Amino acid sequence: MVEASLQLLGWSAKRRVMIVRQRIRGGTARERRVDDKQLRLDLAGPSVHEGDRLWEYAVLVTDVNYPLESIGQLYRDRADAENAFDELKNQWGLGGLTTPDLNRSQTVARACALVYNRWSWYCRAAHPTGRLEAITSRPLLLAAVGKAVSHANQTTLYLTLLHGRTDVLRRLIANIGAALGYIKAAAQQYKDLDRRGCLLRHIGDRIAPLIGPARPPRGLPATG
Repeated sequence: MVEASLQLLGWSAKRRVMIVRQRIRGGTARERRVDDKQLRLDLAGPSVHEGDRLWEYAVLVTDVNYPLESIGQLYRDRADAENAFDELKNQWGLGGLTTPDLNRSQTVARACALVYNRWSWYCRAAHPTGRLEAITSRPLLLAAVGKAVSHANQTTLYLTLLHGRTDVLRRLIANIGAALGYIKAAAQQYKDLDRRGCLLRHIGDRIAPLIGPARPPRGLPATG
């Protein structure tokens, strides 16, 4: 990351301008060394020669006084927050209903928000280290045939995976099973346990383990 000050025509003051580049496996620009002192930036075509270093470039303009190394992450977090609204409109149908009836509009909006919220938590239980976009997570996690088998007051769910990425799916489903198993064990001991709140706290503790010690679910004693 590098930065400089810039004042364009019409601006009342100078602003910080930063150029951020990140190494990627495939991208829009590659670096070629012309001589020992100067680098030239070329657009990468459909075929990239092996050995070329690929970079993703971003130009950020801001007036905040945060350290240079913090700006890139702040903008990435902002873009990630905006992705939620993009998904609600384009992947969950929130922007596809047009009616002058306010009651029906509110009902549909709440239903979309509820489904989106539940699916987001479900995906975070499967993949706590990062968000999964709906356009890829839905075909990934819904491509399975389930069969429930009951025996001796126990119900076991068997899943036959239909997606090609079975290695990834096995890990995601194992994480979901671990989260549900945690709630099941707690619910058997504490009958009045808030199961949904317990599940959300369990997922939250896995998302941000460095914030502090994990809080026990409501009704459970602290451990350790």
